[in-house]
Amino acid sequence: MFTGNTALNYDSWYETKRGRFIDLVESEAAFDLITLPPGAKILDAGCGTGNFSIKLAEHGYLVTGIDISSDMLNIARKKCMAKGLKVDLETMNIEHLLFPDNYFDAAFSMAAFEFIADPEPAYRELYRVVKPGGQILIGTINRDSLWGKTYMEETSKNADSVFKHAYFKNLEELADVDRINLKASRQCLYVPPQAPEEHFNLEHETRLAAEYTGGFIICLWQKPY
Repeated sequence: MFTGNTALNYDSWYETKRGRFIDLVESEAAFDLITLPPGAKILDAGCGTGNFSIKLAEHGYLVTGIDISSDMLNIARKKCMAKGLKVDLETMNIEHLLFPDNYFDAAFSMAAFEFIADPEPAYRELYRVVKPGGQILIGTINRDSLWGKTYMEETSKNADSVFKHAYFKNLEELADVDRINLKASRQCLYVPPQAPEEHFNLEHETRLAAEYTGGFIICLWQKPY
């Protein structure tokens, strides 16, 4: 759980050139998979400080964000208020959602499954609260990428790393939570973590896609009617 200073400093990453670029490519990859009309009711599970909740709301969706960190949610509330966006934010565990069955049109979780040891119970809860025909999208760091390897090395050297309790997964493991209903998968973030800052741009991202494994993976499922 991100609390205290960790929560307060979390968004500072988005203010760096690398952070802005990574957020851009991950968000574009996710929204490229979304096929929902404005006004759809969406759950953002593990919403943190509201980064993806805000993007969803700006796209015209009705958003409910949940997270286990009240400190992160407090920051998310302030950000939503500053932008004049109505987003319902609740403290809740993704593995024990307090919503009825078939409640949302879609459920999304970006950059939260890194901190879930067993993804299947969390996925089953997302599946449960989504209506028949609804979508479930999960994005997470790819363990088999240079980004995943770098983060794993970081945790072995730095006890204060935010990834000290992370459980990284590769694309096959993420897809395995529900092969039957898997509709699409996507990789992005091909620029390696060791690249100089000036290489964090779309030109290098496109060029390096043939050379590297994507540092971020996304899977999209659809609940059958």
